[in-house]
Amino acid sequence: MLTIGLLGGMSWESSAHYYRIVNQAVRAALGGTHSARSLMLSVDFADVEALQHAGEWQALGDMMLRETARLAAGGADFLVLCTNTMHLFAPQIEEHGALPLLHIADAAGQAIRSRGLQRVGLIGTRFTMEEPFYRERLAERFGIETLVPGPEAREAIHRVIYDELVQGVIRDESRAIYRDVIAALADAGAQGIVLGCTEIPLLVGEADSPVPLFDTTDLHARAAADRALAG
Repeated sequence: MLTIGLLGGMSWESSAHYYRIVNQAVRAALGGTHSARSLMLSVDFADVEALQHAGEWQALGDMMLRETARLAAGGADFLVLCTNTMHLFAPQIEEHGALPLLHIADAAGQAIRSRGLQRVGLIGTRFTMEEPFYRERLAERFGIETLVPGPEAREAIHRVIYDELVQGVIRDESRAIYRDVIAALADAGAQGIVLGCTEIPLLVGEADSPVPLFDTTDLHARAAADRALAG
């Protein structure tokens, strides 16, 4: 079994689910008392958030490369970046990183394609929705068209993530906001919705959507277990 390198803390609320899911998946595959071989390096999300909102992307990219090298030095065989937004730096990690990257959008794209869908909505941080890195990966690798909410909806989705979800706060009124955004994307032609922030599954599930949801936390963690088991 390969050793999974989990780069988490962005936020730890979702990173804890990564750890649970990879271990549950390995136990389901091997039975008994088996669990995943893994290392988790968890950063201080306050530092990450401050740099994100200050637009200090070079510093964030350097941080991702530095922490990846630390996981490699600890014995990890491949990298699982436990966040959607920070996959903005996937090209740098894939080119210069000390470990091969298991890309979160690839896990989502494979699941979407397996359902035969061609157009999905994407909700996540403002950075994930507005920067092209996620939509381009889905289009170029899987032929999937991606819709995003309008400006006001993007701001509402982003605010709930940073003001509530990363702090473990779950509010019914915020769930209602997300339901409305999801319904609007479905009305606009989205055949499914990518939960493109690893905290969003803490707030909404299948019952909140008229179309299938693609939980990137679950999909990415299970892909990590599969890769570790493949050896």
